[in-house]
This record gives sequence, C-alpha cells and structure tokens, in this order.
Amino acid sequence: MQQNRPSSFTSFAEFYPYYLSEHKNRTSRRLHFCGTLAVLSIAACVLFGVINAWWLLALPLCGYGFAWLGHFVFEKNRPATFQHPLYSLAGDFVMFKDMLIGRIAW
Repeated sequence: MQQNRPSSFTSFAEFYPYYLSEHKNRTSRRLHFCGTLAVLSIAACVLFGVINAWWLLALPLCGYGFAWLGHFVFEKNRPATFQHPLYSLAGDFVMFKDMLIGRIAW
C-alpha cells in the first residue's frame, strides 16, 4: 500500500489532481461510480417518498463500501478519506460528474 501522501492541501483545486492520481485503476473508478450512484439513488428515493428515511443509514455503507473495495483490492492504497474526509467526499462527486460527461474514462 502506498504511504506517501501530502498531509495538507490549501484548496480542493489543489487536492483533486492528487485524488485522481489515487484512482488510476479503471475497476476502482467504476466501483466509486457505482457507490456514488447508489448514494444519490437512495437519497432521491427518500426525498421523493419512495422509501422511508431509515434507508439514509445505508448511505455510508454504499458509498464507502464500494469505494474502499476499489482501494484495498484494486488500487492497493489507502483511501484519501482517512486524511482528507471532506475533500475526498467532494472528490467522489466531482469524479462521478467527470465520468458522466466523459472527462474521465469509464
């Protein structure tokens, strides 16, 4: 597992290239995408009353479960979440958007 990681960033714009460098494996990126899609789907279903609010408890399991599987099994690195939780969460959603619009390969 990689241990060299910057300890501080002054902005998300500075963090995001590092975040992408930790997601080089295509399978890992796909797992992140699926986890983020599951999170958004559950949140939307709760918001529109399709399922009850107890499902919100599943959000961390879905989001982090898929992502951490990608890191530990395919990337062989530690998730950025452990040192940069807010930037990492934002990175998940930006990478999701970038994959949707084709900026990052699916």
